[in-house]
Amino acid sequence: MYRYFIKRFLDFFSALVLLTLLFPVFVVVTVVLFIANQGAPFFVQKRPGKNEKIFSIIKFKTMNDKKDTDGNLLSDTERLTPLGAFIRKTSLDEIPQLINVLKGEMSFIGPRPLLIEYLPYYSDEEKKRHSIRPGITGLAQVSGRNLLNWDDRLAKDIEYVEHVSFKTDFKIFIKTINSVITSKDIVVDPHAVMLNLQEERSSCDAARRD
Repeated sequence: MYRYFIKRFLDFFSALVLLTLLFPVFVVVTVVLFIANQGAPFFVQKRPGKNEKIFSIIKFKTMNDKKDTDGNLLSDTERLTPLGAFIRKTSLDEIPQLINVLKGEMSFIGPRPLLIEYLPYYSDEEKKRHSIRPGITGLAQVSGRNLLNWDDRLAKDIEYVEHVSFKTDFKIFIKTINSVITSKDIVVDPHAVMLNLQEERSSCDAARRD
C-alpha cells in the first residue's frame, strides 16, 4: 500500500508545501544565478527515470559554460564557480527538483537518477533501480554519498528498492537533514574523487582482459 499509493501522495503533498515555503529562497537563488550565469540560472539534463523513461531533471546551475581554445567545455572542476560550490555544499541546487517530484517524475527518496550513458553498464540486478521513481536523496546518499565506490553505491540502490517502506524513508529523510545541516559526506565536485561509471567499468573490463 505504501509503495504504490501512500508514497506518491506524501511526495506530492510535501513537494507542494516545501515549494510554497521555499519560494522566497527559490526566487533569490534564481535571480542571483541569472546574474552570475548571464541569464542561465537552471541546469536541465535528460535522465532515465522509472522504467528507464527519460525525463528532464531540473537543478540550479552551479557551473559556467567556459570552453577551451578548441571549443570543448572545460572540466567540471574548472567550470565550478565559487558561488556554485556554496550552493552545492548547502544542497540549495536540489530545490528545483521539487518540480520534478510534483510532476511525478521523481520521489523525495529513491535511487538517484544518473546519466543516460550509464544504462549499458548496469548489471541485470542493478537495473532494478529503475523499477521505482528516482529520488532527490536515497539510501546510497546517506550511506556515504559520492564517497562510495560504484558497486557499493548501486548495491545500496537495490537494497532500497527491495525494502521500500515508510520506516525506511523516514530514517533516510532524518539522515538527509542531518547531512545537509552538517555538510557530512557532501562532495562539491564528485568528479574529483571518483570516475564516471562507464570509465570505471571500462577500465575494469580492460584490466580483466590483460
